[in-house]
Amino acid sequence: MKKIIYLLAWIGLALASCSDESSLPIQPEIPAEPETPKDEPAPEKDYHQLPVLHVEGRYLKNEKGETVNLHGFTQTYSPFFNDNAWTNYDVQSCLSYNKRMVDGIVAAGWKFNFVRMHLDPYWSDDTSKPFVRYEGHERFSETRFRKYLDELFVPMAEYFVSKGMYVVMRPPGVCPNEAPYQGIEVGDSYQQFLLNVWDIVSQHPKVKNNTDIMFELANEPVNIKGTDGAYGSTSDACFANAKIYFQSIVDKIRSHCRNIIWVPGLAYQSQYAGYATHRIEGDNIGFAVHCYPGWYGSDAEKDSGEGIGSSTGGGYEPFQRGWDTQVGPVAAIAPIMVTEIDWAPLKYDATWGKSITGEAGGKGFGANFKYIADNAGNVSWLFFTTRSHELAAFKDVPGTEGNYTFLNDPEACPWAMYHWFKEYAEGVTVNGEPERLELMGEQATRSLQMGGVHYLKVKAVYKDGTSRMVTAEATINSSDEQVLKVEPTGKLVAVAPGNATVTVTYRTAAGNSMQQTLQVTVVSPFVLTEDVFDPSIWEEGTFDETTRILVTGKYGFGGWKYPGGLDLSGYRRLTVELGNDNECGVSFRLFDKNDYWTKPATYDFGQTRRVVVDLQQMKDTDGNRVDPSHLYIVGFWSTGGKPIVISSMKLE
Repeated sequence: MKKIIYLLAWIGLALASCSDESSLPIQPEIPAEPETPKDEPAPEKDYHQLPVLHVEGRYLKNEKGETVNLHGFTQTYSPFFNDNAWTNYDVQSCLSYNKRMVDGIVAAGWKFNFVRMHLDPYWSDDTSKPFVRYEGHERFSETRFRKYLDELFVPMAEYFVSKGMYVVMRPPGVCPNEAPYQGIEVGDSYQQFLLNVWDIVSQHPKVKNNTDIMFELANEPVNIKGTDGAYGSTSDACFANAKIYFQSIVDKIRSHCRNIIWVPGLAYQSQYAGYATHRIEGDNIGFAVHCYPGWYGSDAEKDSGEGIGSSTGGGYEPFQRGWDTQVGPVAAIAPIMVTEIDWAPLKYDATWGKSITGEAGGKGFGANFKYIADNAGNVSWLFFTTRSHELAAFKDVPGTEGNYTFLNDPEACPWAMYHWFKEYAEGVTVNGEPERLELMGEQATRSLQMGGVHYLKVKAVYKDGTSRMVTAEATINSSDEQVLKVEPTGKLVAVAPGNATVTVTYRTAAGNSMQQTLQVTVVSPFVLTEDVFDPSIWEEGTFDETTRILVTGKYGFGGWKYPGGLDLSGYRRLTVELGNDNECGVSFRLFDKNDYWTKPATYDFGQTRRVVVDLQQMKDTDGNRVDPSHLYIVGFWSTGGKPIVISSMKLE
């Protein structure tokens, strides 16, 4: 055993002597450098109190996925609009007065769930600078704006939220339009002003990511310098730059927060169609629209003076057509918020818009607007007022004929809005089952021009004499979609010559089915009757259907308009013949955009009485193809004042 132990010891010594490392000193293990703890950003405080809203497709929705349409009013914070209730930039007096007004409005029973808050330039103007224009940005003081955002606007917003109202902040003042400006322009001083304002607001700790507070990017852009160098409000070139102009502001806000953004249109916030092509990119984005009597073809007692409306109107249908043309393209992709609207009879001189409530589907402005908004299903809207004290003084006591006031006249907006907003908040009371279903204004048959549109108005009539518009709740079908298409809100679109039966079905609250039918004949797109042919598409003209004589105004245009888009892609050519010699430079023109100021395909008659249009080879003056599958305006241009006899229009 000892020999074995000695042998093992000798082997161990031998192995140890073979290792060079055995002679090196043992290196102690060096501990790793301790990591310096990083300062984690403090979690962002969540200030929101109301149900979280977000944009989903064309709707504003809550966290349950329910569609939400808001109804509210406006407040501005200049003493001029508030009975001079404070002076000398007295914040506490301003807060005290406006909080009292809010309390009075709530006590009066108004069912508001949002407010459009003007961050009024009264507070942010540096009055030592020279005056340039009304509510202009030229005197903006960032120091003053930051101060009163903290001291006035945010506390006021918090007060509204405490009363259950979301807040839509509007920047100080209005967009430049009149001299020394022609409008707005990408990179101009006004864009820099808006970028600065929203950079400040969107980083405010009580505003940033607070879903109770939303932003309306600007107030009433009128014209913008387009990519073609021309100022305007409807062209593709203008909307190409409008997208660039407002996208930069959206991007600035999105670098800080995710609050809902409402983007304005052009022409005082009445034109939006170009945004369907030049899309504003990002999430939680809708469009802020303005709507006054006379705009969009609506009824008005007096033109409101912006140059985009008139004192004439034809009741509901022209209003709906105008809305579909100017707002419809964006209402199809995003929610709409009407941030200015009012009306009252001219005699009161109490509102910007001069019109009456009227009847849905008939004459008047207010009821037709509500009908259009309700049918769209994604329109929030408000009472535009600068006089909160009137809302607080409202009494829900009916007036008497001959003794009405602005506040209790059913034809003025306060009485109508008070009760409509109450219905939105509390639901509509239905008095039993309907007695019958009506298609307003319809006979058993209707003729409709190919490319034209018509709107059905479906009314449920009850035994007690009351009635309710139910177009949006009814199911409407066409027996032949190749002849007549049916689109939402009862819109009939004439596609091709032929006949179709429209069936309207309404299911009552008790589950009973009610039905009406309408026979529709779609006729030629070039009907030469006074109810279809428009001699005054541009400048005032005349047309006699008996003699087929058109006389345009000076450099005027008369012809046909096709709100649904006229599809002639299935035809090869169109032959147009005159019945007299050309004495006024007549040309035949076809537009594939719903805008007279775009470039059409043009065919001059010259010394002949006949032009032949190759529908598959049409080009505008720039050589661009004019698409025959969607023509919106077709007709005759002339220097004016001379008769043009339209002999025939032949499609092959």
